[in-house]
Amino acid sequence: MQPFNRTITALSTPPGKGGVALIRLSGEDALAIAERVFRAKNGKPVAELPARYATYGDVYLENEPIDDVLLTVFRAPNSYTGEDTVEIASHGGVLITEAILTALYAAGATPASPGEFTRRAYAAGKLSLSEAEAIGELLDAKSMAQVKLFGGDSRARLSGELASLYEGVRALLSSLCARLDYPDEDLGELSSDEILDAIASTKKRCEALLATYKTGKAVAEGVPTVLLGKPNTGKSSLYNLLVGRDAAIVTDLAGTTRDVLETTVPLGRVLLRLSDTAGVRESDDPVERIGVNRAKEAAKNASLVLVLLDASQPADEEDMALLSFLDTLEGEKIALLNKSDLSPMQFDATLLEGHVARVLPFSAKDGDLSTLSGLVDRIFTDGDIRLGEDAVLFSARSHAALKLGYERLSAAEEALRTGYAIDAALTELEGALSAFAETDGRSVSEDVVAGIFSKFCVGK
Repeated sequence: MQPFNRTITALSTPPGKGGVALIRLSGEDALAIAERVFRAKNGKPVAELPARYATYGDVYLENEPIDDVLLTVFRAPNSYTGEDTVEIASHGGVLITEAILTALYAAGATPASPGEFTRRAYAAGKLSLSEAEAIGELLDAKSMAQVKLFGGDSRARLSGELASLYEGVRALLSSLCARLDYPDEDLGELSSDEILDAIASTKKRCEALLATYKTGKAVAEGVPTVLLGKPNTGKSSLYNLLVGRDAAIVTDLAGTTRDVLETTVPLGRVLLRLSDTAGVRESDDPVERIGVNRAKEAAKNASLVLVLLDASQPADEEDMALLSFLDTLEGEKIALLNKSDLSPMQFDATLLEGHVARVLPFSAKDGDLSTLSGLVDRIFTDGDIRLGEDAVLFSARSHAALKLGYERLSAAEEALRTGYAIDAALTELEGALSAFAETDGRSVSEDVVAGIFSKFCVGK
């Protein structure tokens, strides 16, 4: 991990015109640097200002006042980064904030790298890696479900559960090591039966946490979703309805959509990585054929396919060809009988049997997504999980490490139950401990850490 021997500064609010801007300064020289640019109205030097109290004063550049600000001191280790930290709340504005940063650079500060404040908090033990990951995701949240998933209570519960699993395996390892080193002394806090019970209990907790990943992944990463149907069935209308604006051209002319339109939108708790595709049909138009091929390729890679069918018309050969294509897809499929508000319905829904398990009457015109939202939620999330309250896995990295830890625990349990030498079980428990250490950053490569923090914005 890189040494944090420099004092860094950055604008922590978005650049541009605003009522207030916040500039952060963190490092061993933070107070001294702030002293060089700030003069409190009460006459006190920065080093004597009380912690966590805003002090009114002026920031100077080349001995000229440039803005009246509020300055707050956070002394190590009681700060976000664990270092001496200063926050300057100035008037918002591009030139004002640039001038303050220029003054801080001239006084000895250096520009912060993306995510460097949070990375220092992680290095100081203020945050676990899973908490840091959640904070990074929170900055880019696209739905209220994500805000709950990455929020303070939820990320703290996840970090606490991962830490508890690690400490539990460490205790088991300690007992086995004592038994191996002193086989005749009956040392170790736990008996053989107690160790087996503890492993079984830990595995059960692992299983419960691993089971939350389906929900966490659907909320955090999103579900690759394709709108599929023959031309003029309402795909673009549904796309616009889901997006909340006229993102796709809608006309009465079949074949308007030629390429794949992509965006990310929330539907209930689930994030859809949504693609609107060209109408699937046979065509002599070479451009349209390319669009149809792209539509089919997108559908093959989708986890969810929303199939639009025109309920106001009887099924034709193109509908039947589309249903046959659906049989080749592995993702979840929901058939939406669009224009169901036009009665009587002409499409024979029994034709869908064996091709699509879930069928919904639908009307893109009336704009009601509640039934579809509820169905997608039931497919991709666990309704018993309370986002914002429960520990929920959302990171593929943590999920892979936890799964490996579970497998090594199972191997240790098998070794103990079948009478293998105790050092075989010990080896497996060491592997489990190493895997659990990776889940929360106790043992993780510098490349992984750097990759996580590279996604942060400057100033966080």
